[in-house]
Amino acid sequence: MANNALLTPSVIAKETLVRLENNLVLASKVNRMFENHFHAIGSTITVRKPVKFRAVKQVALDLQDVTEPSTTISVNTNCQVAFVFTMQDLTLTIEEFSERYLASAAAEIANQIDYDVASNVSAVNNEVGSGAGLPASFASLAAVGQRMDENAVPQDSRVLVLNPAAYWSIANGLTTLYVRSVAEGALKGFLASIANFEIFLDQNIQSITNGAFAGTGKVNSAGQTGALLSTYNWTGSVTNLFLGGEVITLQGVNNINPRSRVSTGSLMNFLVTGPVNSDSAGNAVIPIYPAITTSGAYQTVDVSPGSGATITVHGTANTAYAKNVGFVRDAFGLVCVPQELPQGVDFAARQMYKNISMTIIRDYDINAHRMPCRIDVLYGTTTFYPELACRLTT
Repeated sequence: MANNALLTPSVIAKETLVRLENNLVLASKVNRMFENHFHAIGSTITVRKPVKFRAVKQVALDLQDVTEPSTTISVNTNCQVAFVFTMQDLTLTIEEFSERYLASAAAEIANQIDYDVASNVSAVNNEVGSGAGLPASFASLAAVGQRMDENAVPQDSRVLVLNPAAYWSIANGLTTLYVRSVAEGALKGFLASIANFEIFLDQNIQSITNGAFAGTGKVNSAGQTGALLSTYNWTGSVTNLFLGGEVITLQGVNNINPRSRVSTGSLMNFLVTGPVNSDSAGNAVIPIYPAITTSGAYQTVDVSPGSGATITVHGTANTAYAKNVGFVRDAFGLVCVPQELPQGVDFAARQMYKNISMTIIRDYDINAHRMPCRIDVLYGTTTFYPELACRLTT
């Protein structure tokens, strides 16, 4: 009697999910808590951010307005891999089927999910590292930790994700340490928990290219607040002065601790949130995050910039820099939701593995006498709290 191992839809789906999840790096470390909400309310949910208040030292009642900030996450990305196999392949063992089909398909989907999560790093404003060279010592890790501490980021479960160049550069730099557990790990090709970070390598860490900024930009007038900054003294008529994703600092404008509202002594990092061109006179209005707020519960900086304050752009114009990232889970979000299964096909299955929902659907093609098969994951990803992350530029 033949000793064939026939494949069932549930077996195939489970096997693919194991392969899929094991290929995730950055995406496996972010917030996944909102996935169950999408069943009842549709493809978009609003995520509340913590309400902030400010304590005052006085007897008289000081009523404060309640402002509830929020962000949204939409499940609008369907990632799939489709392939076909012949009728003879139906009697393959599960190991052979995994090796020939599932491993490659799952790796592609996992990589796309991970890449999309990593794309959220472009929304992070906090940044250390000059981009002048690869990080090669504990000091680079300490700079990320310091910036996160200054922003009152929780100490628990901090993660630092590095591209291969930064990862191996730091590993090489740590081999000379006298801390045996750290040095031995670096020599063997892995990084231990260092500077209160779990450290991971991810090839999907992306680069951000600076715009063609030229001239020495200056703040146009004193007392500006909000998310639009009026500036001048750039080179005139520059298209793509900024592309979006660049970080700028303003002379004399410091970051504050979000609880005490006391200056940290470090210049505030502002993220340029959209493309900007300069006019013929060298003027430009730059959209920034966070908004300049000098008082109240949602204060972001110690003072607003003075008239003529110099604007410094991190890095060099028209240059790409890798953006490694340190963060805690709630900085970014990923949601994978179950899809409905079609009727009238050869088989269809849906499985959950570590909160990743995947469908696998197969049908018969009578013309070619073969079985088309597709694997799908429906997901969405976003940045929840950029202030809980810090980029390490290399």
